[in-house]
Amino acid sequence: MLKLYYHPLSTYSRRVRIALLEKRIPAELIEVDLFARAQFQADYLARNPYGRVPTLEEDGLTLFESSAILEYLEARYPEPALLPSDRIGCALTAMHLKLCDLELAANAHKILLPKRFMPREKWKLDVMEKAKARIERHFSILEKQLEGRSYLIGNRFGLVEIAAIPFLEFLPLMEVSSPPAVTAWAQRLLGRPSARETRPER
Repeated sequence: MLKLYYHPLSTYSRRVRIALLEKRIPAELIEVDLFARAQFQADYLARNPYGRVPTLEEDGLTLFESSAILEYLEARYPEPALLPSDRIGCALTAMHLKLCDLELAANAHKILLPKRFMPREKWKLDVMEKAKARIERHFSILEKQLEGRSYLIGNRFGLVEIAAIPFLEFLPLMEVSSPPAVTAWAQRLLGRPSARETRPER
């Protein structure tokens, strides 16, 4: 059986858990206690030398990065499909997955790490404000692509949405403003059963 090493508060782990639920893939979920620094213990580092979550194991294969894991799951378990069948749709998906990591996830991390896990006196407010501005700029670009649509590519829920959900969850905490179509998109995604089931406690 597929094994997923994860933590319930990890945004990147959540991506994979959502994909498993959406594709109805049975998996053994193994929680890694990040607060006890279990990710740096020798047995875990033997699986993932970067000391991060998630890590996926199946049939002798070990994968570390969430985007790679999402792509693997789609190739290994193609139904129900979360990736378009045409080359243009696949190319657009690859582009938006990269943009999600660069423009949304990376900047959200600069805000969420301190706000979720650090005392206020350790926050780097200038860094956080710049990250917030980058996310809002990204949303202004997505707004034009989402107008009149429910989803970004082929007007179908897919990998791009799964990659974004864990970060859209925290828009209020990040105090990020989103335009109307992006706001509706986020609400639509966060209402899915897979998103509700994996919602973190904080």
